[in-house]
Formats: sequence, structure tokens, C-alpha cells
Amino acid sequence: MTATIKTDEEIIKMRDAGQAAAELLSMLGTHVQPGISTDELNEICEEYTQNTLRATSAPLNYHGFPKSVCTSVNHVVCHGIPNDKKLKNGDIVNLDVTILKDGYHGDTSAMFAVGKPTVKAQRLMEVCREAMQIGLRMVAPGVRLGDIGHAIQEFSEAANYSVVREYCGHGIGSVFHEDPQVLHYGVRGTGMVLQPGMTFTIEPMLNIGKRHVKQLNDGWTVVTRDRSLSAQWEHTVLVTDTGYEILTLRQDEVI
Repeated sequence: MTATIKTDEEIIKMRDAGQAAAELLSMLGTHVQPGISTDELNEICEEYTQNTLRATSAPLNYHGFPKSVCTSVNHVVCHGIPNDKKLKNGDIVNLDVTILKDGYHGDTSAMFAVGKPTVKAQRLMEVCREAMQIGLRMVAPGVRLGDIGHAIQEFSEAANYSVVREYCGHGIGSVFHEDPQVLHYGVRGTGMVLQPGMTFTIEPMLNIGKRHVKQLNDGWTVVTRDRSLSAQWEHTVLVTDTGYEILTLRQDEVI
């Protein structure tokens, strides 16, 4: 497994793509409300990407994915396909967007509550976000990926949530998914050693119930086997000379 080290010019393009993705996700989140369908969110996403950002929705037609955004509702873990079902009060939804701009990708996702979530759903979302933040704050030259995975797993399981293991973070750049794989569980002192110029995502998925998942017959949608609620947060991060830079940080967001 090897990771590409981005040049200064490539990092500038990654920043631009990351900020475009952050802007898109923030805008899309304002439309999450009871009564809107995920298909409608997909249409808003595609229109904004093309006409405002002057960019491309990387998920659209990626290995056959039919939409411009992944919308994962309640017990859907990831890769939910937008449809005409309307969101209702109490739902939680992950919106996962990836922008391709000037040849480089920005990839990010966040959880949104539809109306008023249950206490259990709210806590799941908050703990999952903190799990991602723990991983991000560890990024620095010399750190091993296994250290990051272990820290995320230890925190999440101590909070009584299970960590999905079948899906992970990934290297990203001119290629949507590249090395390294970034697991959200692991053993200290193992895995790739981080170097300045690496760019990858950290995107833990936590379940209220057991960690086991299954893919539906559509070939994309992944759900919890026990139909328990699931949450995910994601940022694209750059390893700098002294630490990290979150390329998809949203305006007014604090990590």
C-alpha cells in the first residue's frame, strides 16, 4: 500500500475542491426538513454543483451510482440512494457529497436531524462526530494509521457504540479513492506512517446496535443487520509539516 504525496500545486487544488464540498454540504443541510424527499435533495445538490460551484458531482455514475449525493437515513449506514420517500420528523440523515473541481476531489459528510431527533439519535450523532474529531486531531507526521483507528475504536466502544469495519476512510486526490485505507479500528503501533503531503478521509460509522451490516439488492445501500440506527461524519484532511489541515472544514465549524 502506497500513498501519493501531493505537491504544493496539488494541495492548492485540493483546498479549492474541499472548500467547494464544504460549501455544498452546508447549503444542502439547510434544506433538510420534514416533508422533503432525498430525491429533491439530490436535485438541489446537482444544480448547485453545476451552476454555482462550476464543478462535477463525483458520485454521479461512479461505478454506476445513479445519483449526485449519498443520503443515508436512520439504519442506513452508507451509500443510500436518493428516492421519492419523504423525510419525517425524528429521522436522522447522513448527506455525503464529493466534488470534482479542476481535476481534484473534496469529500465530506455530516449528520442532520429532521425536525426533533430522539435522545438516542442525538447522542449517537454527537458521539460519532467526536470520534471523527479524535481521529483528525491525531493526524501528524510520524503517526501510524493504526494509532488513529485504535483511538476511534476505543472512544466509540467506551460510549457503547459499535464501529462498522467493512467501510473505511481512503486516500483522495485526483483519484476519488486511492491508498491508503483508513480503518476506524486498529492496533497501536501498526499501519502506514503518515508523511506531509498525504491527503485522506476520516469517516467513522457507528451503530447503536451490533457492528454487522449488509448490502441491499440495489448493489449500493448498506444497512445495519439489526436495523439499529447508524451515524457517520467525514472530512478530508491534509498531513502538514507540523500536524493537519482539514480541507473540507465548513464555515464556523470548530474541530
